[in-house]
Amino acid sequence: MEDKVKVINHPLLKHKLGYLRDKNTKSVEFRGLIHEMSGLLAYEVLRDWKDMMVVPIDTPIASTSVERIQNPPVVVSIMRAGNGMLDAILDILPIAATGFIGIYRDKFVHNTVEYYFKMPADIKGKMALLCDPLVSTADTAIAAIDRLKSYEVKQIKIVCILLSEFAQKRIHFFHPDVEIYTVSIEKEINEAGYLVPGLGDAGDRLYQTR
Repeated sequence: MEDKVKVINHPLLKHKLGYLRDKNTKSVEFRGLIHEMSGLLAYEVLRDWKDMMVVPIDTPIASTSVERIQNPPVVVSIMRAGNGMLDAILDILPIAATGFIGIYRDKFVHNTVEYYFKMPADIKGKMALLCDPLVSTADTAIAAIDRLKSYEVKQIKIVCILLSEFAQKRIHFFHPDVEIYTVSIEKEINEAGYLVPGLGDAGDRLYQTR
Protein backbone atom coordinates (compact mmCIF):
# COMPACT_ATOMS: atom_id res chain seq x y z
CA MET A 1 0.00 0.00 0.00
CA GLU A 2 3.02 2.31 -0.25
CA ASP A 3 1.53 3.95 -3.34
CA LYS A 4 -1.43 5.06 -1.19
CA VAL A 5 0.81 6.94 1.26
CA LYS A 6 2.31 10.22 0.07
CA VAL A 7 5.03 11.63 2.33
CA ILE A 8 5.49 15.25 1.29
CA ASN A 9 9.23 15.63 1.59
CA HIS A 10 9.58 19.41 1.37
CA PRO A 11 12.21 21.55 3.17
CA LEU A 12 9.61 24.11 4.30
CA LEU A 13 7.46 21.41 5.87
CA LYS A 14 10.47 19.83 7.60
CA HIS A 15 11.48 23.24 8.95
CA LYS A 16 8.02 23.99 10.33
CA LEU A 17 7.60 20.48 11.75
CA GLY A 18 10.72 21.03 13.83
CA TYR A 19 9.04 23.97 15.55
CA LEU A 20 5.78 22.05 15.99
CA ARG A 21 7.65 19.30 17.83
CA ASP A 22 9.34 21.79 20.21
CA LYS A 23 7.49 21.87 23.54
CA ASN A 24 8.53 25.52 23.95
CA THR A 25 6.55 26.60 20.89
CA LYS A 26 3.64 28.70 22.17
CA SER A 27 0.01 28.03 21.27
CA VAL A 28 -0.31 31.06 18.97
CA GLU A 29 2.82 29.98 17.10
CA PHE A 30 1.62 26.37 17.01
CA ARG A 31 -1.69 27.43 15.42
CA GLY A 32 0.15 29.47 12.82
CA LEU A 33 2.44 26.56 11.93
CA ILE A 34 -0.49 24.14 11.60
CA HIS A 35 -2.18 26.68 9.32
CA GLU A 36 0.88 27.17 7.12
CA MET A 37 1.61 23.44 6.84
CA SER A 38 -2.02 22.59 6.08
CA GLY A 39 -2.03 24.99 3.15
CA LEU A 40 1.12 23.42 1.73
CA LEU A 41 -0.36 19.93 2.15
CA ALA A 42 -3.59 20.97 0.43
CA TYR A 43 -1.57 22.20 -2.55
CA GLU A 44 0.01 18.75 -2.88
CA VAL A 45 -3.26 16.86 -2.33
CA LEU A 46 -4.89 18.75 -5.22
CA ARG A 47 -1.90 18.46 -7.55
CA ASP A 48 -3.50 15.66 -9.61
CA TRP A 49 -7.04 17.14 -9.71
CA LYS A 50 -8.62 16.40 -13.09
CA ASP A 51 -12.22 17.66 -12.85
CA MET A 52 -11.94 21.03 -14.59
CA MET A 53 -14.31 23.05 -16.74
CA VAL A 54 -13.46 25.55 -19.48
CA VAL A 55 -15.07 28.98 -19.07
CA PRO A 56 -14.99 31.87 -21.56
CA ILE A 57 -13.94 35.22 -20.05
CA ASP A 58 -12.70 38.64 -21.08
CA THR A 59 -9.34 39.87 -19.85
CA PRO A 60 -8.63 43.62 -19.96
CA ILE A 61 -6.94 42.90 -23.31
CA ALA A 62 -8.92 40.18 -25.11
CA SER A 63 -11.42 37.35 -24.93
CA THR A 64 -10.05 33.93 -23.90
CA SER A 65 -10.93 30.72 -22.07
CA VAL A 66 -9.79 29.67 -18.61
CA GLU A 67 -9.99 26.50 -16.52
CA ARG A 68 -11.82 26.31 -13.20
CA ILE A 69 -12.25 23.51 -10.70
CA GLN A 70 -15.66 21.90 -10.71
CA ASN A 71 -17.19 19.47 -8.19
CA PRO A 72 -14.65 20.50 -5.53
CA PRO A 73 -13.90 18.13 -2.65
CA VAL A 74 -15.58 18.43 0.73
CA VAL A 75 -13.12 19.34 3.50
CA VAL A 76 -13.98 17.27 6.58
CA SER A 77 -12.54 17.98 10.03
CA ILE A 78 -12.17 15.33 12.70
CA MET A 79 -12.85 17.59 15.67
CA ARG A 80 -11.32 19.21 17.44
CA ALA A 81 -7.73 19.20 16.22
CA GLY A 82 -8.82 18.95 12.59
CA ASN A 83 -10.38 22.41 12.93
CA GLY A 84 -6.87 23.81 13.14
CA MET A 85 -6.33 22.75 9.51
CA LEU A 86 -9.64 23.91 8.04
CA ASP A 87 -9.08 27.61 7.44
CA ALA A 88 -5.80 27.05 5.62
CA ILE A 89 -7.32 24.49 3.25
CA LEU A 90 -10.35 26.70 2.66
CA ASP A 91 -7.99 29.60 1.90
CA ILE A 92 -6.50 27.45 -0.87
CA LEU A 93 -9.90 26.14 -2.01
CA PRO A 94 -12.60 28.62 -0.91
CA ILE A 95 -15.25 27.00 -3.14
CA ALA A 96 -15.14 23.79 -1.06
CA ALA A 97 -17.92 22.85 1.35
CA THR A 98 -17.08 21.70 4.88
CA GLY A 99 -18.09 18.80 7.09
CA PHE A 100 -17.46 18.03 10.75
CA ILE A 101 -17.11 14.73 12.60
CA GLY A 102 -16.81 14.62 16.37
CA ILE A 103 -15.38 11.23 17.45
CA TYR A 104 -13.24 10.20 20.39
CA ARG A 105 -11.78 6.97 21.71
CA ASP A 106 -13.45 6.06 25.02
CA LYS A 107 -11.02 4.18 27.26
CA PHE A 108 -13.84 2.72 29.37
CA VAL A 109 -15.92 1.15 26.59
CA HIS A 110 -12.80 0.48 24.47
CA ASN A 111 -14.48 1.85 21.38
CA THR A 112 -15.00 5.08 19.49
CA VAL A 113 -17.89 7.36 20.41
CA GLU A 114 -19.41 9.75 17.89
CA TYR A 115 -20.90 12.91 19.39
CA TYR A 116 -21.31 15.12 16.30
CA PHE A 117 -21.75 14.60 12.58
CA LYS A 118 -22.64 17.30 10.06
CA MET A 119 -22.07 17.07 6.31
CA PRO A 120 -23.10 19.07 3.23
CA ALA A 121 -26.30 17.78 1.63
CA ASP A 122 -24.55 17.08 -1.68
CA ILE A 123 -21.59 15.05 -0.38
CA LYS A 124 -22.60 11.89 -2.28
CA GLY A 125 -20.22 11.23 -5.17
CA LYS A 126 -17.66 13.83 -4.06
CA MET A 127 -14.11 13.49 -2.83
CA ALA A 128 -13.63 14.05 0.90
CA LEU A 129 -10.42 15.48 2.36
CA LEU A 130 -10.37 14.12 5.92
CA CYS A 131 -8.29 16.39 8.15
CA ASP A 132 -6.60 15.49 11.42
CA PRO A 133 -3.09 16.73 12.32
CA LEU A 134 -2.08 13.49 14.09
CA VAL A 135 -3.11 9.93 13.24
CA SER A 136 -1.68 7.58 15.85
CA THR A 137 -3.91 4.54 16.59
CA ALA A 138 -6.26 5.29 13.65
CA ASP A 139 -9.36 4.46 15.73
CA THR A 140 -11.07 7.80 15.03
CA ALA A 141 -9.83 7.93 11.44
CA ILE A 142 -11.28 4.50 10.63
CA ALA A 143 -14.59 5.38 12.30
CA ALA A 144 -14.72 8.63 10.31
CA ILE A 145 -13.98 6.80 7.05
CA ASP A 146 -16.75 4.29 7.81
CA ARG A 147 -19.24 7.13 8.28
CA LEU A 148 -18.17 8.97 5.13
CA LYS A 149 -18.48 5.80 3.06
CA SER A 150 -22.01 5.33 4.36
CA TYR A 151 -22.76 8.62 2.58
CA GLU A 152 -21.33 7.21 -0.67
CA VAL A 153 -18.47 9.63 -1.14
CA LYS A 154 -16.46 9.07 -4.29
CA GLN A 155 -13.00 9.03 -2.72
CA ILE A 156 -11.36 9.78 0.63
CA LYS A 157 -7.94 11.34 1.15
CA ILE A 158 -6.56 11.75 4.67
CA VAL A 159 -4.57 14.94 5.22
CA CYS A 160 -2.36 14.83 8.32
CA ILE A 161 0.94 16.13 9.60
CA LEU A 162 2.12 13.02 11.45
CA LEU A 163 1.10 9.40 10.87
CA SER A 164 2.20 6.27 12.70
CA GLU A 165 3.26 3.13 10.86
CA PHE A 166 0.68 1.27 12.96
CA ALA A 167 -2.11 3.62 11.84
CA GLN A 168 -1.16 3.35 8.19
CA LYS A 169 -1.33 -0.46 8.33
CA ARG A 170 -4.68 -0.43 10.16
CA ILE A 171 -6.28 2.10 7.81
CA HIS A 172 -5.23 0.16 4.73
CA PHE A 173 -6.31 -3.15 6.25
CA PHE A 174 -9.87 -1.86 6.53
CA HIS A 175 -9.81 0.72 3.72
CA PRO A 176 -7.14 -0.09 1.11
CA ASP A 177 -8.55 2.53 -1.28
CA VAL A 178 -7.90 5.53 1.00
CA GLU A 179 -4.92 7.76 0.17
CA ILE A 180 -2.93 9.39 2.97
CA TYR A 181 -0.91 12.61 2.68
CA THR A 182 1.47 13.35 5.51
CA VAL A 183 4.69 15.17 6.39
CA SER A 184 6.30 12.35 8.38
CA ILE A 185 5.69 8.76 9.50
CA GLU A 186 6.44 7.93 13.14
CA LYS A 187 7.62 4.43 14.01
CA GLU A 188 6.42 4.37 17.64
CA ILE A 189 3.33 4.94 19.79
CA ASN A 190 3.56 5.00 23.58
CA GLU A 191 1.19 3.29 26.03
CA ALA A 192 -1.04 6.36 26.17
CA GLY A 193 -1.47 6.30 22.38
CA TYR A 194 0.77 9.29 21.66
CA LEU A 195 3.14 9.36 18.71
CA VAL A 196 6.84 9.13 19.57
CA PRO A 197 8.65 11.52 19.30
CA GLY A 198 5.47 13.22 18.09
CA LEU A 199 4.46 16.66 19.24
CA GLY A 200 2.08 15.99 22.14
CA ASP A 201 -1.69 16.49 21.95
CA ALA A 202 -2.42 18.69 18.94
CA GLY A 203 -5.82 19.81 20.24
CA ASP A 204 -4.43 20.87 23.62
CA ARG A 205 -1.56 22.75 22.02
CA LEU A 206 -3.85 24.44 19.50
CA TYR A 207 -6.42 25.61 22.05
CA GLN A 208 -4.49 25.74 25.36
CA THR A 209 -6.55 23.00 27.00
CA ARG A 210 -5.49 19.99 29.03
